[in-house]
Amino acid sequence: MSLNTAHANSGVLIHAGECILLFCNTVTLDFSGSLQAEMKGNKVGRLFLTTHRMIFLNGNANDKLQSFSFPFVTMSEVELEQPIFGANFIKGKVRAQDNGGWVGEAKFKLHFKHGGAIDFGQAMLKAAQMASRNGPPSAPPPYVPPAGGFYPAPPPAYTPPPNGYYGWVPPTNVFPDQPAANSVFMTDMPPPYPGINGYNGYATASAPGQEAMGFAAPQPSAAEAKAMEAAQSAYYDPNKPQCAYVPPPAYYEPPPAYHDASKKDQ
Repeated sequence: MSLNTAHANSGVLIHAGECILLFCNTVTLDFSGSLQAEMKGNKVGRLFLTTHRMIFLNGNANDKLQSFSFPFVTMSEVELEQPIFGANFIKGKVRAQDNGGWVGEAKFKLHFKHGGAIDFGQAMLKAAQMASRNGPPSAPPPYVPPAGGFYPAPPPAYTPPPNGYYGWVPPTNVFPDQPAANSVFMTDMPPPYPGINGYNGYATASAPGQEAMGFAAPQPSAAEAKAMEAAQSAYYDPNKPQCAYVPPPAYYEPPPAYHDASKKDQ
């Protein structure tokens, strides 16, 4: 959704309370469609899955695209491709929002040099589903790039709780690496859209010792508990992991009809 707003000091820049769930190096991002100059050509870099979005960080400091943010609510028609010949990859569409640095809609593909595309894609889809229950009743406000200073993020920002979120644990066994502490920066601005924990940051993460760090862990209400239970329902068919779908929040127009992953574009 936003172009060149999620990086700082050659590292990733996240919002206050946002947490990195998965990190993968050497990922290739490719856009297609009516693109502006910054989005053309293959980009190789790092990919982050957070409680609120995906973030791509370019490894080429001379490229016009240094970072790209994919809030869950801006993605549609996400598919996990498993071709007979060639490596697995993730594809989908992403649309721009106000003040995001670009306009329109673009198709994207993500190739993972060392594998893990299906695991990363399934985790992204699960996180998107869990975050969608916290969607606001109306359209989110226009995106505002982070203003003011930034600082090294505290450890909870890049160390997800070992017990996961409401019973779901991201596949850190497939992606065991964590970004270096000096490569994750944070702004005091809160996210302009809710994530897995709404706007509560690390408050509902179930990592031991968070209370001592000032991150209390409030108990969910009955309604929230019911929503959490619903979030654990099947989001994709484990027997058909290539079939994936991002359910849109109620405040967006219905997406185009879903196509099976095996169906190629005409």
